[in-house]
Amino acid sequence: MIFQPVLYVIGYLLSALSIILCIPAAVDAFYGDNQWQSFTFASLISLFFGIILILGNKSDNFSISLKQAFLVTTLSWIFVAFFGSLPFVFSDLELSFTDAFFESMSGITTTGSTILSGLDTLPHGILIWRSLLQWFGGIGIVVIAIAFLPILKVGGMQLFHTESSDSSEKVLPRAGQIASIIGIIYFFLTILCALLLWKFGMPIFDSIAHAMTTLATGGFSTSDMSIGKYDNINIEFTIGIFMILGSLPFILYLQTLKGNLSVIFKDSQVQFFIFLVIISILIVTFWRYQNTASLFNNFRPAFFNTISIFTGTGYTTQDFNSWGPFIIILFLFLMLVGGCAGSTTCGIKIFRLQILYQSAKVQIFKLLNPHGVSLAKYNKKPVSGDITSSVMGYFFMFIISYIIIALILSFLGNDFLTSLSGAATSLANVGPGLGNVIGPTKTFAELSDITKWVLISGMLIGRLELLSVFIILTPAFWRN
Repeated sequence: MIFQPVLYVIGYLLSALSIILCIPAAVDAFYGDNQWQSFTFASLISLFFGIILILGNKSDNFSISLKQAFLVTTLSWIFVAFFGSLPFVFSDLELSFTDAFFESMSGITTTGSTILSGLDTLPHGILIWRSLLQWFGGIGIVVIAIAFLPILKVGGMQLFHTESSDSSEKVLPRAGQIASIIGIIYFFLTILCALLLWKFGMPIFDSIAHAMTTLATGGFSTSDMSIGKYDNINIEFTIGIFMILGSLPFILYLQTLKGNLSVIFKDSQVQFFIFLVIISILIVTFWRYQNTASLFNNFRPAFFNTISIFTGTGYTTQDFNSWGPFIIILFLFLMLVGGCAGSTTCGIKIFRLQILYQSAKVQIFKLLNPHGVSLAKYNKKPVSGDITSSVMGYFFMFIISYIIIALILSFLGNDFLTSLSGAATSLANVGPGLGNVIGPTKTFAELSDITKWVLISGMLIGRLELLSVFIILTPAFWRN
């Protein structure tokens, strides 16, 4: 039965989720908030269904095929988002199921779009739950990007095929091994970030919550003013650095710990990413410098907000809607790019842009030298034709998905900028949109329910690299 091992895995995920739900319950109890009951009830429900799925689908000869791996990748995100929405439903926030599911999906996909306002007065449990959703969503996508997607050959991810990626039957054991090592690195980077934020004046609760959403490049904050609340250059610089660290391939951190200290700096994807970040910051800085006298006062907000948008984190310190149409258009494009493969970021990813550039370069060479031989290369190694085709297929589906989502949002009555930026922020899992409706100082609460479900769909397919979701919707997937 195709669903038996899939539901078995999801059962374990829901059981783990039930344990994680005890954390915000304990936080609420510690601070004297009565919302702990909502988390306890949600934990019991998750545990109940988790045990049912485990017992009902247990098998002595457990293995998972490629087709089942596609289902696990997609359905696990949907199930966790659904059960993760229960605390919002049971809370005193009086959220509809649509709003609760939107907030949960935005969290677990590390998108960062929110329908909540008045964050400064919300119960501590709700705030830490939002951060936990993003933190676990961040490490979850790293494991999928390293262990699952290379095997599934999604969007050129087979380029990062590891030595242990030799057979589909060993997907789960290998994912467990990778998760344990990468998880330790992820955990310690989060602790380091929290300690630095605390040292620079951020309250301990806020420092922990923001450290989790920073490494996850998620962007959920504990304040409506986001990081602008603190107006602290040390805090902004710290978060900026850790947003970049969350955007780099975590597998390179592992190789660094093994003694190869220069591997990060030699990686062409990392080099190109850092180059684009620096260029973007300088462009924004000098664009703003035209209107004011202080270069530093322009560099500081440009540094933080550009990194936040580029990495898909979504924190803000200022309303960049007022920075002019050029910056709005630039940020719209930066939203779509994202960070490196194997990181917590989403978007098109840097390596795909490099592959597309190399492919275009080869085509130009062939036009000029019909009998010449030229190969597309990545990290100075030839790239096979199937990887190039996979990247082009992904890029095509990304553009088509973006156009369709933007058109649907426009059809539903949303204005031009809301439709374009809403499609970008959901598909690239960025967080804030542009304009006066879903801009950096606004929430998504004013949107209609059907608009929110369109954005939820965009968050899911964008987070899971599009093709891994679309493939299970094709009739060919279900044959035989």
